[in-house]
This record gives sequence, structure tokens and C-alpha cells, in this order.
Amino acid sequence: MAGRNLPLEAPLRPRYVGAADVAEWKVMVVFALIVINKAGGLIYHREFHEGLNKLSVNDYLVLAGTFHGVHAITKNLCPLPRTPGQPPTGIEVLESESFRLQCFQTLTGTKFLLFTEPHQPNIDGIIRKVYELYSDYVMKNPFYQIEMPIRCDAFDRHLASYIKPRQ
Repeated sequence: MAGRNLPLEAPLRPRYVGAADVAEWKVMVVFALIVINKAGGLIYHREFHEGLNKLSVNDYLVLAGTFHGVHAITKNLCPLPRTPGQPPTGIEVLESESFRLQCFQTLTGTKFLLFTEPHQPNIDGIIRKVYELYSDYVMKNPFYQIEMPIRCDAFDRHLASYIKPRQ
């Protein structure tokens, strides 16, 4: 086979999972999750993987408040006419070379910010699964007060088992 040009194989990259195929393969790179209440207050934050600079609790508070303000402003900066009956949305995705920030806002105004690898597939599925866990383990907890910091062990456990890779 001398002289024959064979294509170079791309380096193997881990396959990522979304909500639909969690049982198949368990590797995804989610750096952090932040939950912001409708007033812009930080009610939950958790880091899952190395890759982002370490932030202090105060940095997370500033980040939550800043994102809430930018999100509110971008709701009004829509250059296209809105579809009747559909509420305006603010910033949904922020991408950089080292991370991607995806925002999911609930109908009640709670925002879920997910920091992932820039090329992480199926982020919508991942963030919706996180919201499903939030609904099941936080909102159905009779001791949780709405808009207050989330301190729910069941939510932490299920979130960690969903997001953290299984070896």
C-alpha cells in the first residue's frame, strides 16, 4: 500500500450525553451551574469540573447580579419584530474560547446558567434535565421557601449523579 494516502483519523473525543441518552454513556463536561431568582439573587451555585478559574462566593454573587441586569436589558434590544403572544427573551447563550454559558429562564423568572465546554452538544437537553431535577427535588420539598437559597440534599445528590461522569 505504499504511496497510498490514507486519511488521518481524528483524535478520539469523548461522546457526550443529553437527557435522552443518559443511560448509554456518562461523560459530559459541565463546569458549573448557577441558579438566579427572579430578583437577580444567587440562590444556588455548584462547580462540577475543573476548567474555569476559581471564583469566590462574592464573585458568584456579582456574576448573578450582573447577568440578571444584562438579561433584563437584552429583553428590550430585540431588532426583529416579536411574534404576537410570545414573551421577549433576553440573552440565552454567551460563547468564548474556553466555555459556553447557556441560560434557561423559567416562566416564573428563575434563571439556570450552565457553564460547559464550548462544543458541548445537547446543552438544551442537559439544562432541561437540571430543571426537571430542580422541579422534582426542590420545588416539591415542603421545607423549601421560594426565592430563597437552595439547600436540598436530594437535589445535590441527583444533580451530581446526572452531571458528574461515571468511570
